[in-house]
Amino acid sequence: MPSLNPDATLAPTPDDKPKGPSNLRLRVIWATLAAALLIGCTFGGPISFALFFAAVQAVILKEFYRIMRAGGHKPAFWLGLVIGLLIFLSINFAVGYTYYAQVFGWPTGYTIYPPLAGVSEAQDSTWPKLATNVLGAVYWLAGALLLLLVLVLREVVLWPKNNNPFLNIGATITGLLYVSLPMALLSVIAFGSGHFEPGRVFCLIFFVWAADTGAYFAGKNLGKHKLAPSISPGKTWEGWAGGAVLTLVVGWAAGHFLPDIPLSHRLVAAGVVAVFGPLGDLAESMLKRSAGVKDSGTFLPGHGGLLDRFDAFLLVLPVLALLQVLFQ
Repeated sequence: MPSLNPDATLAPTPDDKPKGPSNLRLRVIWATLAAALLIGCTFGGPISFALFFAAVQAVILKEFYRIMRAGGHKPAFWLGLVIGLLIFLSINFAVGYTYYAQVFGWPTGYTIYPPLAGVSEAQDSTWPKLATNVLGAVYWLAGALLLLLVLVLREVVLWPKNNNPFLNIGATITGLLYVSLPMALLSVIAFGSGHFEPGRVFCLIFFVWAADTGAYFAGKNLGKHKLAPSISPGKTWEGWAGGAVLTLVVGWAAGHFLPDIPLSHRLVAAGVVAVFGPLGDLAESMLKRSAGVKDSGTFLPGHGGLLDRFDAFLLVLPVLALLQVLFQ
């Protein structure tokens, strides 16, 4: 288990993707264990889903802040981790409240702010609507302003001699926007239909895997034209096209697992993964190069850190969550 010390050192050589140790057996063992844990927690129910991905989000955010520190910034490490967990759990609770109410016997019509009940309909002020109604927007804005106040006080009162205090504040907030918020939106995918559907999450993961796999084999065998040589020299346009084709094929075939989702919706989701997944990969490569590090961490022996494994999701999830709301 990697250290949570925010000052832990990272590998100093930049690269586009972690290669890890040459021990293929080690890579296979850890990949199998990680896949089994991911599948088990995803299909184990909403609670195991929430706890697992909250932990994943925390590890990814920790790795992001370590990269920031390697690049000379000083984000609020522990404060950022706590706020990141609150963001994830609050959004999960808001969109999944109907399920949790049934499990724990809570009232499904519980009112967040009683004066709002009856303005349009009572349901507009209940927990399931908190993330989307006007009152919810006010709460999120108030929370964001409170976060900014806490970060400013941290820099001014606790560490007044820090250089570039606003860059440190910016690094902290960037981590929350880049990691915590997108990972929290995974709950919108899982609960978007009104009840918990782990198959949607698993298909999303499978789409991203298909994009990576198709890009790897197409790039290895056909790649000639560099996609972004200054950021990730190993990526090619042919690899991107191969990943896009395989992702669309998987989106078409996913009807066997998600028959309730129209083919057009599945293909749109696959297209989003094909376009925004590689952009997420490039964004992380650029981040690591700017800080002069190779891997985001060593959480998965032979595979690098979790940020290296989930970089594509961080740009895919906001787009898919928005489409999830629009499709409903």
